[in-house]
Amino acid sequence: LYKEAGINPYTGCLPMLIQLPVMYALYQAIWRTPQLQNGRFLWMDLGRPDPYYIMPVLAAAFTFISTYISQMSTPQSSQNGMTKGMTYLMPLIIGVSAIGIQSAISLYWVISNLFQVVQTFILQNPFKYQRELEEQKKAERERERKVRRVYKRLGRKNKNKLSLNC
Repeated sequence: LYKEAGINPYTGCLPMLIQLPVMYALYQAIWRTPQLQNGRFLWMDLGRPDPYYIMPVLAAAFTFISTYISQMSTPQSSQNGMTKGMTYLMPLIIGVSAIGIQSAISLYWVISNLFQVVQTFILQNPFKYQRELEEQKKAERERERKVRRVYKRLGRKNKNKLSLNC
């Protein structure tokens, strides 16, 4: 089925595989740089996990928002069950992971997902896409209603003609 449609189910994993070396390099850079290990930003010590769990919650929330908004701007036919499941699973994985890792990485997740949300709004405008989709559905329903009305009228005229001929 995938070959017939020309779809590879593993293409969704490619962005994650590209990010993996970046995450590893970021982790190592924070771990090996004394300024980042001992640096502070707002309430956090960047070299240690967030003590108030604010960054893990924000990382999970912005991950969910970014994947949800990205899904809004894609056709429903290209979304499968795994894609919809990952919308809820990835924020959970990132939130749990962010609890135990350095705050700098959680901060990276929050900022990168925030940028992705803004970028999606600017480039794809998911609400406009949804509005256009609803307008298309409404126009299709209206067209079908008109066709049914015409067939209904034709059916009555044919019945009247048949009854007059008998």
